[in-house]
Amino acid sequence: MRAAVFRRPGPAAEVLEVVDVPAPEPGAGQVRVRMVTSGVNPTDWKGRAGLTSRRPDGFQVPHHDGAGVVDALGPTVAGLAVGQRVWVYLAAYRNRYGTAAEYAVVPAARVVPLPDSASDDLGACLGVPALTAAHCLGGVPGALEGRTVLVAGGAGAVGHYAIQLAARAGARVAATVSSAEKQALAEKAGAAHVVRYTDGDAADRILELAGPVDRVVEVAPMANLDLDLRVLAPGGTIATYAADETLTLPGGPLMSANATLVFALLYTLTPEQTDAAVRWTSQALAAGALTALPVTTYPLERVAQAQDAVERGTVGKVVVRL
Repeated sequence: MRAAVFRRPGPAAEVLEVVDVPAPEPGAGQVRVRMVTSGVNPTDWKGRAGLTSRRPDGFQVPHHDGAGVVDALGPTVAGLAVGQRVWVYLAAYRNRYGTAAEYAVVPAARVVPLPDSASDDLGACLGVPALTAAHCLGGVPGALEGRTVLVAGGAGAVGHYAIQLAARAGARVAATVSSAEKQALAEKAGAAHVVRYTDGDAADRILELAGPVDRVVEVAPMANLDLDLRVLAPGGTIATYAADETLTLPGGPLMSANATLVFALLYTLTPEQTDAAVRWTSQALAAGALTALPVTTYPLERVAQAQDAVERGTVGKVVVRL
């Protein structure tokens, strides 16, 4: 099969190559998927660049997310069928065969049916972003009904799905963005109120439009903490999925608000937490409540450019089409 691989960490153009490798065979509890689309996330380029502790064992096919068709089932796999359309998540986690190849072998638990109503590009856009959003929202849609949610970075991939999942769950959704282009994306996703955080009165505007916020889905905790605490309702929660920097926390205001600060990383969720996020995402997908962001596509031969585009912060989603 044709596959993108890297054998050591480094710049995309230097270490990524597209080569022929033997197609993997599924073992017990595994599924082989003929990939159609491969979604690119920030975690993918960071892993290739060496910003994480894991190093390739011989070679690594990158990318966690994607959509395709079940090609073969390993022993003990139930609930999936050859020829079935699926989306996959965390394919490259502790696994050599990610989705940037003609075939990927993935643990069956990370392979999810893709409804006929959903495109392959949409399937490739789920995975890490949608599951992270579902977990940051608490994992239980019923708990959001009638509540107010603020999504920081509402035009990003996690923000996009946080808006859509929260709105479907019956929450009032506000979002912050940095530009008119991103405001249009957040509004299209379903945010009732969109505020540019570059405006000096952003917190006042959020309170005016949406009232006190019960839960914040936060992409930049240090930059936005003062705003979050100004709008947070007593007993509210700030859930952040991007906290690479050192955090200095104002203990007094956090205690005064009886606030809960939650850190979310998809890799280390419990199986129960992951199952809850997958279930919520799948239900929303089947109901037609999830959409893809604007998609920029690359062929497999240009996978290095695709990763560089994500690293540069391309608006929307970057997808490699097989």
